[in-house]
Amino acid sequence: MPRVEIVADLAGYVVRRDGRDQSHVDLERPTRIVFDYVRRMADVVDLCRPPGEPVHLVHVGGAGLTLPRYVAATRPRSHQVVLEPDEELTALVRDRLPLPRGAGIKVRPVDGRSGQAGLRPGAADVLVLDAYDEGRVPADLVTAEAVAGWAAALAPDGLLLANLADRAPFAWTRRVVAGVRERLPELVVSAEPATLRGRRGGNLLLVASRVGLPVAALQGRAVASAAPYRVLEPGAVSDSLGGGTPFTDADAQPSPAP
Repeated sequence: MPRVEIVADLAGYVVRRDGRDQSHVDLERPTRIVFDYVRRMADVVDLCRPPGEPVHLVHVGGAGLTLPRYVAATRPRSHQVVLEPDEELTALVRDRLPLPRGAGIKVRPVDGRSGQAGLRPGAADVLVLDAYDEGRVPADLVTAEAVAGWAAALAPDGLLLANLADRAPFAWTRRVVAGVRERLPELVVSAEPATLRGRRGGNLLLVASRVGLPVAALQGRAVASAAPYRVLEPGAVSDSLGGGTPFTDADAQPSPAP
């Protein structure tokens, strides 16, 4: 099996790395999102600023560039930077799934922590952590030291979106939440109901900021979604995912194996 491949399906293309589906891309309709967790991220981006207003967005992890394409289509003139160390993957995506002309998306061939130094302080409206290595969130992206760097790159009212992977009792996520809260105290988490009930592992989207979040609007999106999900408001995050000790670079751990 090729390490990186792009497979056509009836609705577009699936980007696959090491046998794992990484992204789904619809070239004809970039606003069509197939993966549920990416739809949840897009819901947050939709609400971060008035509709159509350009944003400065940083993506840690690129794969098929699904979310950057969505932002380019829904918020023209946005400035987007993608930190993606897998140059083979990026080259294949650019060749098979080319970006629209003038999309405003720049891909830098660096990993997240290496790319932190090149981010302009206080400039990002949204910073998205959506990077995986063999199905696990890399340990060095979610330590207290890493979060300090992500927070420094955000505008005063900027948002951090972290796509986490875990399963009940969410011991790993509790530690990530504790570390993020130190820098960005306003938190919400969204996930599939079955994941929150402990029936299966899954993606938990952590949204964090220094300022209040549009909780009611996000909950409205969750109920109306084609794949309904739950949004835990700040108090519920503390009740359900509190009590952890932040990871540091000295004791960092990747997310649990899928």
